[in-house]
Amino acid sequence: MQYEATFNAIDNILRNEAGCSTELDYIEQTSWLLFLKYLDDLDKEREDKALLTGKTHKPILSGYMRWSQWAAPKKPDGTLDTVNAMTGPDLASFVEGKLFPTLAQFKDTATSAKTLEYKIGEIFSELRNKITSGYNLREVINLIDQLHFQSAEDKHEMTVLYESKIAKMGNAGRNGGEYYTPRPLIRTIVKVVDPKIGETVYDPACGSAGFLCEAFTYMQERIKSTADAKKLQEETFYGKEKKPLPYIIATMNLIFHGLQAPNIIRGNTLAENLANVQERDRKHVILANPPFGGSERGEVKQNFDINTSETAYMFMQHFIKMLKVGGRAGIVIKNTFLSNGDAAALRRMLLEQCNLHTILDLPSGVFQGAGVKTVVLFFDKGTKTDKIWYYQLNPGRNLGKTNALNEDDLAEFVELQKSKPDSENSWTLDTSTLGDDCDLSVKNPNKVEEVDNRTPQEILDTLVRLNGKAQEILETLKKL
Repeated sequence: MQYEATFNAIDNILRNEAGCSTELDYIEQTSWLLFLKYLDDLDKEREDKALLTGKTHKPILSGYMRWSQWAAPKKPDGTLDTVNAMTGPDLASFVEGKLFPTLAQFKDTATSAKTLEYKIGEIFSELRNKITSGYNLREVINLIDQLHFQSAEDKHEMTVLYESKIAKMGNAGRNGGEYYTPRPLIRTIVKVVDPKIGETVYDPACGSAGFLCEAFTYMQERIKSTADAKKLQEETFYGKEKKPLPYIIATMNLIFHGLQAPNIIRGNTLAENLANVQERDRKHVILANPPFGGSERGEVKQNFDINTSETAYMFMQHFIKMLKVGGRAGIVIKNTFLSNGDAAALRRMLLEQCNLHTILDLPSGVFQGAGVKTVVLFFDKGTKTDKIWYYQLNPGRNLGKTNALNEDDLAEFVELQKSKPDSENSWTLDTSTLGDDCDLSVKNPNKVEEVDNRTPQEILDTLVRLNGKAQEILETLKKL
């Protein structure tokens, strides 16, 4: 695959760059260069369409800001014009002193915050170039210039490989892991929640925007008119992200997937006072994997009716408040939420204000390297919970980096959740049986545990026999 080989070659160059030391740096620096090449190809595509229809096209980037001018000027035969292509100190100086400052100004000159120009300004206001060697930068530019984003196949391949880079970032360490949720799990959650064109989709802790990207792809396949397409582009997807790097990656990831001007806001969702939420602020669908642990200032904690220091529990209150009546949510959360005494009041709130109809219990290893066990909560707002259908995912193998979760693992869950039957892996809980603590722990009543009926003497005899066989093998090996 062209993109995979190119991305690997870029990473090899960046490993020798003093300013880049982690997977987080590699994707950040690859991203802004990919983004500018993508914009150049997008401009060429729009120019060609305008030419065919007799219209004029105003390029997103013009003059020396265009990739084809500063990064990869070409000779008439299409090869790189090495005389006019900057390199070394000249290239590094141009990027640092002219390119980034000029692009950052787009934020001030854009006609609206909902335009691609404004997003360009935001991105280059937040980012900085860490490829300090102009020679390394030239090598990376030459590799990226070989990529093209003009066909649907090219764009699809690029987004798939870009997601794989985000996955690597997600496994690069504690901080990186906050940004990545396995895509098979996200796609499954989107299928179950089933967002429809005309509804709003919201992720207030969007990380690299995996939920919004997958929801956009899912809903794109259901477009039936130009009005649907316009609504999907402008009035459907909303996200917030607190930290600068995932915010930038989320914005670019959505643009790569085809959302022209993502409604992603950088800010602390939890700092917003829930008492000020109006009906117009509420959304039809919420998809999220909120961060757990962490800490917030005292004044932030005061925004919530249920006092807690756990950020995930604050986000849960935000989700409930931000859903429209009849709205639907699919939320990933640590499984301790189901039984933790500190979350009892929150569980009661959820059960009273929403119909928590499904809990998907995930095995260890779904989140590679995170070492946490999680569940997915599916709920609708507006009616209280009477019954909860549980499904305990059992892929039949240990999950990890070499054995990642896939959509086939989740296929039975997707099918069974439509009718919610009892099975070896699923059961129903009647909430009228719950105590005051509203304990929702995963306790599968249908799973038959294997019982060892051997007597102690039989077990001892077996151990002696196996030990004897082991000794025989060792003696044989000594003679070899």
